[in-house]
Amino acid sequence: MIDFIATNDVARLAVLILVFIVVLGLVAFLVRYFSDRSTVQKQIAQIGAPSRQSISSGKLVETKSSAWLGLLDRVEKSGLSLADTRGDKLRKQLVAAGYTASHAPRVFTLTRIFLVFLLPVLFFVVVSLTDQDMGIFQLYLLGVVFAAAGLFLPNLYVSAKAARREETIRKGFPDCLDLMLVCVEAGLGLESAMDRVGREMIGSHPLISELLSLATLEMRAGASRDDALRKMGDMSGVDEIRSFSTLLIQSDRMGTSVAETLRVYADEMREKRRLRAEEKAHRLPVLISIPLVVCMLPTMIGVLMIPGVVRAVRTLFPALSGG
Repeated sequence: MIDFIATNDVARLAVLILVFIVVLGLVAFLVRYFSDRSTVQKQIAQIGAPSRQSISSGKLVETKSSAWLGLLDRVEKSGLSLADTRGDKLRKQLVAAGYTASHAPRVFTLTRIFLVFLLPVLFFVVVSLTDQDMGIFQLYLLGVVFAAAGLFLPNLYVSAKAARREETIRKGFPDCLDLMLVCVEAGLGLESAMDRVGREMIGSHPLISELLSLATLEMRAGASRDDALRKMGDMSGVDEIRSFSTLLIQSDRMGTSVAETLRVYADEMREKRRLRAEEKAHRLPVLISIPLVVCMLPTMIGVLMIPGVVRAVRTLFPALSGG
C-alpha cells in the first residue's frame, strides 16, 4: 500500500489533500473549543455585574463576528441573496447545533455555495496536474458528484453536530436537576439555583452551564421568567429540556413546589437514560451478527466443507467414473 502511494501521483496527492483536511479540521475544532470555553467563562464570571443588567437579551446570546458580517454584506451587495427558503427550519437546526448568531443561516448558505464551486474546481485541478486520461462524460459526471457533495456536506455536518450536542445535553441534564434540587431545598430561589448550578457545571457539562447562565442573564436583564425558560428550551434543541421549561412555568404559575417538580422530573430523566442504555445494549447482538455473518460464517463453512470436497474429489468421483 505504501509503495503504491509512493509511486502513484494521484494516490500521493489524494493522501496529501486528506492529511491537509484532517489537520485543518483539527485546528478549527481546537480553536472553536477554546473560544467557546473562554466565552462561557467570561459570561459566567461577569454574572451579577452592574453593567450586565443593562445589556439586551439579544446581545447576551449572539456574539457577532465583524469579519463574517462584513463578508456577508459585501456578498449581498454584489447581488447574491443569501436568504434560505427553509427559513425557520434552518434557523432551528443551526440553533440545535450550537450556532445561535443571527447571521448563522447566511453563513451556512454562503458555505454551501462556496463548496458547490470549490470541490469541482479542486477535482479538475487534481485531474489536470496528474495528466489523467478521462473522457468528457466522466469529467462531467464526477464534477456533478463533487458539486452535490458540496451542497449536502454542510447539512450532514450540522445534523451530526446537533445530534452530538443533543446527546451530550441529554446525558448531563439529570445531574443538573439533582444540583438544582439541592440548591432549592437549601433555600435558594429558582433563579439563584440556576445561577449557582451554571457556575458549578462549567467544567463537567459546559453546554448545560451555558444554557443555564444565559437564561439567568436574560432574567437579570429584564426578561420574564417564562420567556427565559422557553428560550432556554428552544436553544437546547432537546425535547426533554423543552418539557422541563414548560413544567417549571406551569409550576410557577400554579404555585406548586419547585423542589418536588425537580425531584420527579430528575427521576424520570434518569429512568429514560437507563432505558436508552438498555436499548443500546439490546441492539448489540444484532449489530454483532452482521460482521459475524459476513466475516466468520464463510470461513466456518469453508473449514467444514473443504475436507468433504477433497475426499469426494479423491475417492467418490473416480469411483463413479469407473476409475
